[in-house]
Amino acid sequence: MALPANILLIALTCAVSFYAFSHRDFLERWLLNPYREQRQNRWAPYLTYGFLHADGTHLLFNMITLYFFGRAMEGFFQAYFGGYGYFVFYLGGIVVSVLPSALPNRSNPRYSTLGASGAVSAVLFAFILLQPLSTLLIYFIPVPAILYAVGYVAYSIYRDKQGGDNINHSAHLWGAAYGVVFTLLLEPAVFPAFIAQLSRF
Repeated sequence: MALPANILLIALTCAVSFYAFSHRDFLERWLLNPYREQRQNRWAPYLTYGFLHADGTHLLFNMITLYFFGRAMEGFFQAYFGGYGYFVFYLGGIVVSVLPSALPNRSNPRYSTLGASGAVSAVLFAFILLQPLSTLLIYFIPVPAILYAVGYVAYSIYRDKQGGDNINHSAHLWGAAYGVVFTLLLEPAVFPAFIAQLSRF
């Protein structure tokens, strides 16, 4: 019996990240540094960076989020693309979420990024679009999904403008936007259903 796509992605991300924790040369080669990639004509890091993480906490937070919300979204996307549907959506989230921050830094050799947060945000916000009134446990506190989404976006915009914390908040925002837009393009009927649910909030 084949493993679910979400479990395969989590397993692959954990394996690659754990290997990179103890192999610095591997980490440096496969994280995304747009300055280097442009000069060496390397494109793979625009995808591979999403399977690397800075530390165990970074990895754990992303993979727990992906485990719970990816399970719900896997069937939705596979219904449109077959067995590869969820992979298409998730890998697209890795690439699309980083472009708005990576491309302006092609002349900045000090800019690098890694982590699955953009793609995980895409999964999370696609879920919220489908189930805006579901309850999320944020640090064990129950929060309506739509309120979490508003707070998440506001905080990410604020931190992106502030800078200085070595977190790519732009990828979080663009990943969230990608998740919403991708889902609506696949199934426009999701939007009126989303509004109908909010009307009962």
